[in-house]
Amino acid sequence: MAQLLEVQDLQVDFEVSNGGLTALKNVSLQMKKGETVCIVGESGSGKTVLSKSIMRLIEYENGKITAGRISLDGTELTGLSQKDLRTVRGDKVAMIFQEPMSAFDPVFSIGQQIIETIQAHKPTNKVQAKTRALYLLERVGISDASLRFKQYPNEMSGGMLQRAMIAMALACEPDLLIADEPTTALDVTIQAQILQLLEELKEEFGMSILLITHDMGIAAEVADRIVVMYTGEIVEQATKNQLFSLPHHPYTKGLLQSVTKLDSDRGQKLFSIKGTIPPLSDLPTGCSFHPRCPFATEKCHSDKPPLRNVNSRETACWHAEELVEREDWKKAETAALPSTKEKKPEAAEDLIVVEGLSKFYPIGQRGGFFKPQSYTRAVEDVSFSIKKGETFGLVGESGSGKSTLGRVLLQLEKATSGKVLFDGKDLSSLNTKELREQRRHMQMIYQDPYGSVNPRWKVGDIIEEPLRVHQPSNPKANREKAKELLAAVGLNGNAYDRYPHEFSGGQRQRIAIARAIALNPKFILADEAVSALDVSVQAQIVNLMKDLQQELGITYLFIGHGLNVVRHISDRIGVMYLGQLVEIADSETLFLRPAHHYTKGLIASIPAVDLMSGKRGKQVYVPGEIPSTSKPPSGCRFHTRCPAATEHCRLEAPAMREVEPGHFAACHYPAL
Repeated sequence: MAQLLEVQDLQVDFEVSNGGLTALKNVSLQMKKGETVCIVGESGSGKTVLSKSIMRLIEYENGKITAGRISLDGTELTGLSQKDLRTVRGDKVAMIFQEPMSAFDPVFSIGQQIIETIQAHKPTNKVQAKTRALYLLERVGISDASLRFKQYPNEMSGGMLQRAMIAMALACEPDLLIADEPTTALDVTIQAQILQLLEELKEEFGMSILLITHDMGIAAEVADRIVVMYTGEIVEQATKNQLFSLPHHPYTKGLLQSVTKLDSDRGQKLFSIKGTIPPLSDLPTGCSFHPRCPFATEKCHSDKPPLRNVNSRETACWHAEELVEREDWKKAETAALPSTKEKKPEAAEDLIVVEGLSKFYPIGQRGGFFKPQSYTRAVEDVSFSIKKGETFGLVGESGSGKSTLGRVLLQLEKATSGKVLFDGKDLSSLNTKELREQRRHMQMIYQDPYGSVNPRWKVGDIIEEPLRVHQPSNPKANREKAKELLAAVGLNGNAYDRYPHEFSGGQRQRIAIARAIALNPKFILADEAVSALDVSVQAQIVNLMKDLQQELGITYLFIGHGLNVVRHISDRIGVMYLGQLVEIADSETLFLRPAHHYTKGLIASIPAVDLMSGKRGKQVYVPGEIPSTSKPPSGCRFHTRCPAATEHCRLEAPAMREVEPGHFAACHYPAL
């Protein structure tokens, strides 16, 4: 196959307040026509900078290509003017961004924006452009394309909007499609649909795809070749089968070992690469990975390894030939890490009991005496309990009501009906003072720790705030307590006087955990607490949470859409669909013997890939999207997407019942 993209010795610098910063250095890669190449690595490794450099978008962000060249199908991009580049973007190369909402103009309809893209690059009239736009919307799996064509970005769900963005990117049939983390914020079911869609479109349009991700499972699912980046440089390039069967760089090996698998031992700690990726402004000498590498030698400390050919692939490691011959390197698993088996009381009491909980939000204004008020039924008639010292996982697609349930449980929002008992007390019956006192025992860890704190406060002030509110003490005692908490979550003492923006995402999540445990709470709600983190950092946070649970006896409600991680940390798991709980079981049982067809579909949507060989298994996904909570289907709410649905399911809602000891499901025809 002919070469489509050639990047040679690329260097990209950014202008910052204290001078220049090199974000990419000596980056070289090639892509053939019809090939899918995945770029992987932790946040801060340079993946997105590389993708934006190919399209010369970095020039709008104070970036500049200072060395090297980029060629696309024979056209030299580095020397083109911005005016000439506009004819290349969209026509020859297009991009799908991680956050589709930021790529659409909120004041124009989806259809208008696709038409504008087509007419900017193709000699066509508005009628022909509209026909093409409608075809593309249908082709990417959007139902009621003529209706969606008229809608605005805010009227579409995340999965639907991502599909619309793919349609717009394909409007002019580009030769190269760059997809920057296109599925990171999506549920596992929508992720599976998007990946399958990209593969189908690649074949139909004869495109090449450059996919950027930090999920090694996705890379194994779709890639022909994989490029591993670290601190703005390529450290390994190989075919998918080469890389997964025998990685040659310690960083690649660490990324693969950090992936949480469905068959991982829940009694063992997850593997994680020690430390964090260093800032580009303060890179270590020699090999930039050596401070985190268990195989580093003095040579690694002093001399930088070049990217060189080893065993028919490229790697930047001085000791690659020796490492791949070691028996411990060839093993699929790492040596056993210290056990984290919980020592929970056999008959633990309930800490939280939820009875018939519902939360409705009114929609618009009441339309008069004869028109009843419409509601969004975010949570409806949910009942379950959480025992002292256990972790209760909560899974389901976006829009299923998980986060709303969590907020109502903590009384951050008032329930429409039902009640929450915390340690035997009905929280809805407490006055403001009593509820404030009770809240010291209930804390929360958010998905975005940076957005949940005051960025102008130092870390010490952030952690001390709950201490000052709930147990006033002298400043010296508070300061010492805050430093102890920082040490408990693995951050050293100088973190106390720094600001949140000076820390990585994983470190900020550790700060959020330190704040959450400051008052020795009985219960912590973790709402998508690790969803946005790199796989290795995810493992560090999960291990930390389990350690703290053992030491402090904390009870968790862990909300997530990464099913592998939820399985590993949880004792029991509840599955939510369209505002209702449809299944509850212990962690192992739920994944081995799902009773509800929705649960079965969620598990089947997980990329079926052997991470040690890169071989793909059969992957299926739940068809369609979650319906509107303002107009839920009659009977069983899942019947519109269920392969086993009957007329009985359409007419009558199933009750939650025990299908085997300790295993409950709301299904007329359990999958057991």
